[in-house]
Amino acid sequence: MKIAVPDLISNSYFPAVAAVELGKFAEQGIDASIELVFPVNKAYGALRDGDVDCVAGSAHSTLAAFPRWQGAKLLCAQAQGMYWFLVMRSDIDCPRGDINVVKGRKIGAAPWVDLGLKQLLVAAGIDAARDNVTIAPVPNTGSSSVNFGLMAAKALEERLIDGFWANGMGTEVAVRSGAGKVVLDIRRGDGPKECFNYTMASLAVTDRFLAEHPNHAAKMVKAMEATHAALKADVSLAEKVGRKVFPPGEAALIAKLIERDLPYYSTEISPVFVDGMNEFARKVGILDTHPQYSDVVARL
Repeated sequence: MKIAVPDLISNSYFPAVAAVELGKFAEQGIDASIELVFPVNKAYGALRDGDVDCVAGSAHSTLAAFPRWQGAKLLCAQAQGMYWFLVMRSDIDCPRGDINVVKGRKIGAAPWVDLGLKQLLVAAGIDAARDNVTIAPVPNTGSSSVNFGLMAAKALEERLIDGFWANGMGTEVAVRSGAGKVVLDIRRGDGPKECFNYTMASLAVTDRFLAEHPNHAAKMVKAMEATHAALKADVSLAEKVGRKVFPPGEAALIAKLIERDLPYYSTEISPVFVDGMNEFARKVGILDTHPQYSDVVARL
């Protein structure tokens, strides 16, 4: 089984990576491997085309390849809540939580990830055109081998951008280097409350996969639950996984990031989340219907 992730050197999709590296899929009789496919819309395109069997990515981005939720379902969450950070250059004077700092600034964000920031700005009363906010891909992140958060941190340090909207690893690297500071952490209460349910890190598979491998789908969820339990019991396992798949510097950081994320580790996908995500999707123009919970989440 090939599991695509859109960003590897990151805490965002670490539960899926850890499930492979800690042998939790193997314990369920599933031979699984991780494949980096960036950006996330290409990962879902690979799922649609049969090049991978599962995507461990942002839930709303399933719509990039499966309009109106036709042909794919979410299996489970990797963690709850929208998990990206707004980081600005450290020399820009602004207090934590001040979303108005984006006015007149250039913010780096990956395709489909940028939708979360764009709608957040709308919810906060900011008009990107009126307020001269530029949200665009980070320079030098066109390659499928790119780890977006780290490249965003580097671009911030080189002053190619004023800020970025990206994962916790890129955020940590930028803050530790002195180049950046956190302005918004949505998962932990910054920004409009509705933003928490715009998306989450999830596992998604096709309807065809569910029909052909119903037992595999249930076992994949069990593997994720076992991974959560293992990391909650011993967060040092995160560093052991990190040493296998990350550069040394990021491997040394991952346990701290995962420890911070543990309160959000649950495989649940609630009806409240699905409603919030679909409302977000309609607002940003990637959904024009009102799917039911059963249209979005697999019945196992």
